[in-house]
Amino acid sequence: MPRTLGTLDGRDFAAVLFDMDGTLIDSIPVVVRSWLRWAQEEGVDPERLVGFHGVPARGIAATLLPPERVDAAVDRIEAIETADTDGITILPGTVQALATLTAAGAERRDLCAIATSCTRPLATARIEATGLPAPRVVVTASDVAQGKPHPDPFLLAAELLGVDPRECLVVEDAPGGLEAARAAGCSTLAVTTTTAPADLIADAVVGTLGDVRFSVVGGRVRVTGVDADA
Repeated sequence: MPRTLGTLDGRDFAAVLFDMDGTLIDSIPVVVRSWLRWAQEEGVDPERLVGFHGVPARGIAATLLPPERVDAAVDRIEAIETADTDGITILPGTVQALATLTAAGAERRDLCAIATSCTRPLATARIEATGLPAPRVVVTASDVAQGKPHPDPFLLAAELLGVDPRECLVVEDAPGGLEAARAAGCSTLAVTTTTAPADLIADAVVGTLGDVRFSVVGGRVRVTGVDADA
């Protein structure tokens, strides 16, 4: 995967809004086995789960089940996923990116946030299991009326940071998340940890956060490709 940020290289942003699963951490094995277990319990053909990566559990359940079964099904998948954190790991570049932005933010203002499709309990379980150095602002599916691909998570994250979403960079791995970011007016950087590059519509596409360097210049976040500093 070419390490290029194209038109994003060298640009400054008010803040960076990170997706979590597939962007900061690798939870795919847990997600797959949890949803397969859920599908078996609910009598859902596992093939029908394809294409929902990055969509909140309620959105998936509402698509696959009758309305009267959705609430119980959402509670069940949350219980399954929250109890299973075995094998979740932090992805390359995550620690350095968060350390840089949270340290700078502590001195001035928050420069980054997480906006995830996890519920609050699930996000907390995965952050604690991995030791992820999460920023102070973490927006979850529990905090918004409509999750991704709607723009609400990123709009709320920008609001809590006190910045214009049009001045934010979103980092995502899923098409639905990128759709939400575009709808919020954010610039977009995609990582190919879970999705083929051809399926990612973004301002730039890289392999992982290890291909990106964040620095704080004049109270804003500057983004460069790793080769740009070589």
